[in-house]
Amino acid sequence: MPGKRKSRRQFGRVRKLPSGRYQVRYPGPDGILRPADRTFPTTTDADLWLARKRIEIEEGRWLDPAEGKTTVQDWAARWLASVGPQLKHKTWATYSSIIKSRINPALGDRELSSVRPITVAEWVSKMQTDGMGASWIRQCYRVLAQIMDSAVDNGLIAVTPCRGVRLPRMPQTEPHILTPQEASEIVTNTKAPHDLLIALLAFAGLRIGEAFALRRADINIGARLLVVDENLAEANGALVFDTPKSHQKRVLSLAPSLVERLSAYLDQLPGGEDALLFTNGAGRPLRYNQWRKAYFNPAVAAAGLKDVTPHDLRASHATWVADRYGVMTAAHRLGHSNASVTTRHYARPAAGRDAQVAEASESWIGGHDIDLGARGGHGDSPQTEEEPPA
Repeated sequence: MPGKRKSRRQFGRVRKLPSGRYQVRYPGPDGILRPADRTFPTTTDADLWLARKRIEIEEGRWLDPAEGKTTVQDWAARWLASVGPQLKHKTWATYSSIIKSRINPALGDRELSSVRPITVAEWVSKMQTDGMGASWIRQCYRVLAQIMDSAVDNGLIAVTPCRGVRLPRMPQTEPHILTPQEASEIVTNTKAPHDLLIALLAFAGLRIGEAFALRRADINIGARLLVVDENLAEANGALVFDTPKSHQKRVLSLAPSLVERLSAYLDQLPGGEDALLFTNGAGRPLRYNQWRKAYFNPAVAAAGLKDVTPHDLRASHATWVADRYGVMTAAHRLGHSNASVTTRHYARPAAGRDAQVAEASESWIGGHDIDLGARGGHGDSPQTEEEPPA
């Protein structure tokens, strides 16, 4: 009687271990035999696993298990080096700080393939327990998510562990929207030439770093234009000149009286076209905290106001412009490529507008129409950019 014929496998190998379980080895796309990540109780189970692995390889979904053994720390360093040239200096410094202080100490030694959503959730929970603010936690999570997304894109892991993780909610804070009269009071109570700087925040909508970075060459007196193409940021204690946020260069029209005051100031400003408009007493670039304490906060108090930040002036400008000239115009002046950013973070309903709508709706009921115009949004008379503070 002939002996029992053994089946011949076309893919992979299976052998019985002394324990009675079965070990599987399979060839990757490179032809190298690799062991399965586990053993199997029967040859049937082993053959089913091999069949699935073969389909995975043929469909191009296979990942080399060795790649997943790369540590989070090693991949984070490689990722940061690859994206660094595209990042603004301050952003790079923030990412680097987060990786060194938050990601590496907790997850750095782990293999990428070993990080699960529960691992990330526990990491987020620990930061909350440590008393970290919601904004910082969310920023740390976004950096880790980018690192893990990159690992997926490069075939190190199949899916990102940064999914389904509940993050702390951001506190709902509203900007302090001033009237043009209130903004003018702050300007009036500020020492020269910093009154001009604050006027540019309120009546041109500049970011504070953009105002700090203004140079003589950025002001075109004859055309009444201001070019915003630079930003001064502080990263790890160092001052860095960079492009504006989102790299959005823009040209803004200025009110005639504001241009007149800038012209008089430029006439007595030392230095050439590259000279900074605003510096400290030693002629060096301004630092935000020092400038705010020395000039802005005292002016706010002298104006009889409180809880006002320099950024509130930009938000107020957005509201005034959007109320009278539309969100798209406000988005341009603020340097937003997407108007939704303007409405989400800056522009707010102007005081008194809802009552005006109710008044107008009465005429609509009668089949008529009235023009809301620009009356009464921030005072009894229209306020436009042609009316900067004195």
